[in-house]
Amino acid sequence: MKQLNEYLIPFVGLKLGKHQFEYQVSKGFFENFEYDEFESSNIKVNVVLEKKSTMMELNLSHKGSVYVSCDTTNEMFDLPVKGKIKLIVNFGEEFNNDNDELLILPHGEYQIDISQYIYEMIVLSIPLKRVHPGIKDGSLKTPVLDKLNELTVKEQKKEIKQEENTDPRWDKLKKLLTDK
Repeated sequence: MKQLNEYLIPFVGLKLGKHQFEYQVSKGFFENFEYDEFESSNIKVNVVLEKKSTMMELNLSHKGSVYVSCDTTNEMFDLPVKGKIKLIVNFGEEFNNDNDELLILPHGEYQIDISQYIYEMIVLSIPLKRVHPGIKDGSLKTPVLDKLNELTVKEQKKEIKQEENTDPRWDKLKKLLTDK
């Protein structure tokens, strides 16, 4: 993965307080991470960086849609996605990103690369099973869906009839339960 310069935030020249950044994320962004689960994307990412004297807080949020195929019918549709994460940036001896919510940058660092955090935030907001909204409301009509409906197992309500010829040992055991 190559470093994406547009997602580098140079925080050294920023004053204390809140600073807002906006990014438009498209398919090309995900190609850098070799992620090809969807055809296209239109996602707006808002980043609020609050610079304090000894640390920084990053609040990332996104909202938009990705063009994916349905897992049931393989029909393409726009899947709405949204999400947010909070990241605390502190300074220490060496780089450490082991914690999901805490990033430690070495002293003397002057910029932060947020591309990995944007990538993870968006990918984790996509559901595991992607179902076309037309399936849920019944408006989608495709041959695949018709065939799936045809092949589904129909529940048959069978009345359980007790046979007249039962084992007397079982009858004695059943009687123990009812004699209380």
